[in-house]
Amino acid sequence: MCKLKVFLISALLIIVAGCASNSAAVVDFDLNPEIDTSQYKSFAWMKETKILVSSEDLNPVMKVRIDREIEAAFIAKGYKLAADPESADFVISYTVGSRDKIKVDSYPTTYHGGFGWGRRYHGGYAGMSMGTETRVRNYTEGRLALDIYDVKTHQPAWHGSAVKRISTSDKENYELTIKTIVNQVISQFK
Repeated sequence: MCKLKVFLISALLIIVAGCASNSAAVVDFDLNPEIDTSQYKSFAWMKETKILVSSEDLNPVMKVRIDREIEAAFIAKGYKLAADPESADFVISYTVGSRDKIKVDSYPTTYHGGFGWGRRYHGGYAGMSMGTETRVRNYTEGRLALDIYDVKTHQPAWHGSAVKRISTSDKENYELTIKTIVNQVISQFK
């Protein structure tokens, strides 16, 4: 009986972890091994517009929030914001976007109540038929990519990105969502 409890609790934890991971951002990064970032002390925006490429449907208010959170995250890590990009150790820029997606799942289902216990069981039909159940879900996937360039060498030093399925609660509290995603990406930069 004790093994059964352990198994059931383990299965439940795996299911809960799986459900939780669907709403978490997937964060990734890549660094240029030829660039030493350990001596960096100051940063600046690569372009005056701050964003590398602006999408047509980018909300300008959202862009201001992202700009602010990126600056705040680097300052919180101990870097100073320089007014002139040429005087900084590194420059930053980012891209952001979203894409509407469709997820289709198909599952086998039983027909007539399964194993003959449905409404036709007493009428001589004791078999089971298998069919499929199809679920279609629409969702929005958001993406943030942040690039860091070394000012002295003019080479890319680091690239970080995050992809997240945007939930209803994310839409209701954009500021917290942006802050969380930006901090998750920038925390990977060392």
